[in-house]
Amino acid sequence: MDALAKNRSLTKAEKRIPDAPKEDRSLRGKAAERDRGDEAMAKSPKKSWRDTLRRHPWIVPAVIIGTIAFVIAGILWWLHARQFESTDDAFIDARTVTISSQVAGAVREVDVTDNQVVKAGTVMARLDDSIYQAQLGQAKAQVAQAEANIANLDAQLDSQQSRIDAANKQVTEAQGAQAFAQQENTRYQDLVRTGSGTEQRAQQASSDLTQKQAALAAAQANAITEQKQLKVLETQRQAADAQLEAARAGQRLAETNVGYTEIKAPVDGRVTKLSANLGTYLQPGQSMMMFVPDEMWVTANFKETQLDLMRSGQHVDIEIDAFPERTFAGHIDSMQSGSGTAFSLLPAENATGNYIKVVQRVPVKIVFDQKPNVEFGPGMSVVPTVKVR
Repeated sequence: MDALAKNRSLTKAEKRIPDAPKEDRSLRGKAAERDRGDEAMAKSPKKSWRDTLRRHPWIVPAVIIGTIAFVIAGILWWLHARQFESTDDAFIDARTVTISSQVAGAVREVDVTDNQVVKAGTVMARLDDSIYQAQLGQAKAQVAQAEANIANLDAQLDSQQSRIDAANKQVTEAQGAQAFAQQENTRYQDLVRTGSGTEQRAQQASSDLTQKQAALAAAQANAITEQKQLKVLETQRQAADAQLEAARAGQRLAETNVGYTEIKAPVDGRVTKLSANLGTYLQPGQSMMMFVPDEMWVTANFKETQLDLMRSGQHVDIEIDAFPERTFAGHIDSMQSGSGTAFSLLPAENATGNYIKVVQRVPVKIVFDQKPNVEFGPGMSVVPTVKVR
């Protein structure tokens, strides 16, 4: 019976499937094996997660411990991070100086080069000072002339004082002669009335009194004239003093102009953007070079929401982008009284148009505790981190 059924099945299969090449038969055989494998897997019992946990009991404790560790790490990170405020909107700042000529002249010497470090008072360039030296000599001559004029007036004042003394003595002498003539006239007039004297002598005494009175008046007038002349000389002396001061002011101006022909470093710093060259004729105010002082700081534009706990003196860790492997210590010096946009060329007008709230930034000045021993300058990017708790 089995053989008969087998033959029947083979007959049906032969009727369904025509003769095919051997390659197609092999492919159909492989497909049949895959189908049998899928059926075997479907019939096999499935492994549940409970079986997995029974086989690996350490998975649950590991997950719990990992979750707890992650939560603790997150809390510790938050507790640590909330102590600091940081921003990448920060840069090195300094009050750079434009070195320019204060007098007109040709450049005679240039004693510095690009990016050279100089000390305060170092001569960096010299202008041709021949004209200004001549002006200085002329000013000194005017001072000497004014001093000589004053000396001459002082001598005239001394001489005039002597004339006044002589005139006063003449007045005193005339007053004595007048008093004697008055007494003589009185005496001879009395003698004439009593008949003891002659009329001629009385007339002579009267005439002598008149002459002595006239001499006294002349002496007094002369004394007044000499006194007035003294006032004139004193006025001339004051004018001479003013002329001397003007001459000395001209000398100081000439000396200042001579000093301006030497261009000196105002403070310790570094020369940058040197444009002066030998022979260049400069006008007053014309730029020769830029100068960066050694004193530099960090201007950090923190958001206004970060300023709640910030105070002057708080420690700051400063990272300069140019030196990523180093951190520099500093502290907050001060905070600007107002946001940066309030002092811009076109400040925001919130009272006009539709208002949209934007978190403002406030510049904070941060100074270094010690001057960094690296080469850096204004405009370089930094990342300051302030410890606020």
